[in-house]
Parts: sequence; structure tokens; C-alpha cells
Amino acid sequence: MSRVPRPPLDELIDDLYYLEGAPPYARLTLPPAPSALLVVNLGAPFRIRAGTDLETAEYADGCVITTPTRAYEFGYPRPTRSVGVHFKPWGPASFLPMPAAELRDRPVTLEQVWGRAAVAELRDRLATADDPRRMLTLLEDELRRRLRETTGLALVRHVSSVIAATRGAAAIGDLSTAAGVSSTQLAQRFKELVGVTPKRLARTYRFAATVFSIDPTAPIDWGGLAGGAGYFDQAHFGHEFRAFTGLTPTRYIEVRRRFLREHPGHPFDGWPLPAD
Repeated sequence: MSRVPRPPLDELIDDLYYLEGAPPYARLTLPPAPSALLVVNLGAPFRIRAGTDLETAEYADGCVITTPTRAYEFGYPRPTRSVGVHFKPWGPASFLPMPAAELRDRPVTLEQVWGRAAVAELRDRLATADDPRRMLTLLEDELRRRLRETTGLALVRHVSSVIAATRGAAAIGDLSTAAGVSSTQLAQRFKELVGVTPKRLARTYRFAATVFSIDPTAPIDWGGLAGGAGYFDQAHFGHEFRAFTGLTPTRYIEVRRRFLREHPGHPFDGWPLPAD
């Protein structure tokens, strides 16, 4: 289950969620999306690998992931149980003790962010809550308590919203001029609060919007899809696809179709991919 938090958290968060049960696969790949993630783990430890060149790490208490630039592989215990937050790209900055850029493509434990004692207390309160709705309320209360003023947040939120509304097609130079700051200043503020530059965030929005428009059950005109999304040509789109997912476009569709065959109607279908 999931729900949108009350103001002012709704300006930072897409939804709070509760997850319990057996995942469809022991390992799932999560391609980059214009969002960030916080997980409070209440079950057995899970494992994350951030890119094929990094080792898998184990997370017992939970984790924080800022806006990624590469795919993540999640290894879930069976069963799994957690509550979490799907942040807007700028959302975590108001709860982090460090610049978001320090966490770029480097998941950290929840303990590293909020401290061992605080996380232990939060996990205990969540684990003993009466039901999932109460758990989401407890998590929302914790986030509200930790919310702090963040310099430059209004600027980053506004520019990011324009980027999202244009599906990554907005000219970043025009956005910085309209905001009254230099491109360098805008990029620096984005690195601090989002973890990536506005140009990189725009690439992620464009890629995500393009992939979400694909119907894996129907024939796909890859050239038309690439052109319609504003890519220079199909080769450029294919390169971007491999950079974001580690897969070619045709292999991605094969994996999506596998998911549909093996788990029809599963709520995870659409973005996470089987990794095994």
C-alpha cells in the first residue's frame, strides 16, 4: 500500500509505501529514474549492487539512495518487509546531513544518515505498530520532525518541475537565465540538493518518459520512438538505453515480456526488471 503525505511533505515526496511478502524474483534491477529512495527495513537484510563494477553490499536497517545515474540491483529476502519513501529528486536534501552529491550512486545505510540509536528506535516503533496505515503515519511523523530549511530548495524545485513538465526537453541554459543564476551556479546547487546536474536530471526524465511510453505487448518502432523522444537517432537512443539499464532496447523488451508472462498483473511490472 502507499499514500501521498500531507503538506508540506508532499512537495518533497511522491509517496510513502509499505511492502510485505515475497518479491516476484530474488533479484530485481531498478533502472535510473528521476526520484530518490529511503527504505526502513523491518525484515531480514537485503542486498544492493550499484552498477556491475561494484560489489554487492548488505543492508539490515535500511538505506538511502539519491537520484541515481546507473541501474541498481536489489536482492530481496523472502519474505521481505519494509516501509519507505519515494522522494522527488530534490526531496532527500531536507533530511540529509551531507550534500546529496556525496551519495551519488552510493547507497548508504539509514544508520549513516540518522544515527544508530534514532534508527533503532524508529524501527522498533514501526515493527510494533498495529497495521500498515499506522506505520506510514509514524514514518510521516518522523520525516516531519526531521524536516529542515534547505538553502536553494525553491530554485531547484522550480527548475526540476519545468524539466519534468517538458520530459527533459527544456533548455537548461534558458532555465538558468530565467532563474537569474549562471549555469555554473545552477549546476552546483543541483549537485548539492539532487546529487546530479540539471542536464543529467533532464536526461533521466527524458529516458524514463520514453521507456514508460513503450507497450511491451505490441510491435515497437524503435526509430520512431527515438525520434519522437528527441534523440538524435536510433543509435544514440540505443547507447542511452545501455548506459541507463545495461541492456539493449530489444533485450529490455524481452525481459519485460518475461515478467508479464511469469507474473501477469503484478504491481512491480513496469520498471523493476528480473535480474536472474
